[in-house]
Amino acid sequence: MKTQHPRSELSTHEVVNQPPLPGDFNLFDDPALKSAIGSGSAILTLSGGPKDGLSEHEAHLSRFGKLVGSADMRELGRLADENKPVLKAFDARGRRLDEVEYPPAYHQLMKAGLENGVSSIAWTAKSSGHMAHAALAYMMGWADTGVGCPMTMTYAVAPVLQHEDWTHKVWLAGATSAKYDDEGKPANEKSGLTMGMAMTEKQGGSDLRANTTKAKVGANGEAELTGHKWFCSSPMSDGFLTLAYEPNGLSCFLVPKWRPDGTRNAVEIQRLKDKMGDRSNASSEIEYRGAWAKRVGEPGRGIATIINMAHHTRFDCITGSASGMRKSVALAAHFARHRTVFQKKLIDQVLMQNTLADLALESEAALALSFAVATGFDAPKDSQAHILSRILTPVAKYWVCKRQPSVVAEALECLGGVGFVEDSGMPRLFRTSPLNSVWEGSGNVIALDIMRALQGAKTKGVFTEEIGRIGGDIPELRSLTDWLQNTPNADARLFAERAALVFAADALPAGPIRAAWITLRITHPSHIWGANAGTVDAAHLMSRLAGWHQE
Repeated sequence: MKTQHPRSELSTHEVVNQPPLPGDFNLFDDPALKSAIGSGSAILTLSGGPKDGLSEHEAHLSRFGKLVGSADMRELGRLADENKPVLKAFDARGRRLDEVEYPPAYHQLMKAGLENGVSSIAWTAKSSGHMAHAALAYMMGWADTGVGCPMTMTYAVAPVLQHEDWTHKVWLAGATSAKYDDEGKPANEKSGLTMGMAMTEKQGGSDLRANTTKAKVGANGEAELTGHKWFCSSPMSDGFLTLAYEPNGLSCFLVPKWRPDGTRNAVEIQRLKDKMGDRSNASSEIEYRGAWAKRVGEPGRGIATIINMAHHTRFDCITGSASGMRKSVALAAHFARHRTVFQKKLIDQVLMQNTLADLALESEAALALSFAVATGFDAPKDSQAHILSRILTPVAKYWVCKRQPSVVAEALECLGGVGFVEDSGMPRLFRTSPLNSVWEGSGNVIALDIMRALQGAKTKGVFTEEIGRIGGDIPELRSLTDWLQNTPNADARLFAERAALVFAADALPAGPIRAAWITLRITHPSHIWGANAGTVDAAHLMSRLAGWHQE
């Protein structure tokens, strides 16, 4: 709730030693974000990308950082989260609608994100589009994470639609229009589209080949689908990519909300999931009851088709977790800066400095890895960075998303009991924190995918060369890089962890930040945040949490 001039002199006491509420942040001024972008731009230039390709986006990113870093936008996020979407399966006379009703705050957030290019800039920018997308998506997460789901899927569907000529005029154009149109009407009548996906089923989960949805395919790939989908995120979307079996095997289909004749498609929302977090976004179970669809990609190659979308959504899982980490640490530092404990500001207490510095380090590494991944998406096809992204993306997804819950929990603890109370904002961050590790492949699935990627000769060659380069550039990592190069039958989870540690060290700026990472994560690791006994430059890490926001 937004307030003005609350009373601090009450009848029984005066409110003192309570930090002010967080004010407005220009998120683009964060030194950690600037470092990550700068390192990513340097890698992209070495990979054959345009020099200073991100410079054309800087003014836009700064404006957006000020917009979504404001207290007003965080308030919209709170309102959207606390006023959950409601399923309207029927109208007042019992006719099926299958619509989802959202509060005004949700629509304001969607409009802010889509019309500032969160979903579209990667595909419409002249250069560094995925880098710009990563920055926008990262900053959008400070306002609300739930709206990030439809924005991510709308972003990620583009590479699939690009390969089908029949999708270009309506679907690809609508998904990349940078317009938000929440009217419930056919796609060809709208100024902008949002997209979703529906893949998993009760009996299969990540095992997509266990799906039982059937497709009756006719001319030109048009089909009728029958089946149940256990998870369909953002069911208010204008269209969905989905998987169904036809005689040739498991294929990918685009299922629109409306049939070509302008009538509602037979996609029935059975219920909305009662989720732990990300409550502003609706997730649902749906059934196809002879739903009209059209094949996307080759018959029987559904997983290969839709995995291109999943590769891009995994990228956003990384930036989303980096966003949640950095926000939680910044809010903890803000609180500590204004709270006095035992005759000192909390932030001047040595143990708190060590704890916040450790958390800040993890958030910087997550950001750095995010933009290292972004370079592969922007790099020219067949460049080393582009090939490396096949393995770097799941490596970063595995590590960063798994680290988020622990970081947020420790940041919450820095506030003490206040952090456990809803209006601090920390419980909402914590409830959301495990999501990205589950979405688009949980830990074991991702670890196995990393090992599968190494089976490709080209990917393995680039990975081996890059790991060798890092070991040469950073001698402290040599034992780890040798192990990664020479242990082909390693445990998949251990391999993922060690690869992430190495790539994060390489992505972080040389100097005290990289040195701290190597010390606290590799050479002298501890199991509890802040147990670093003055072994790193905590003051430097803490300085990068201050001075880029108004209080």
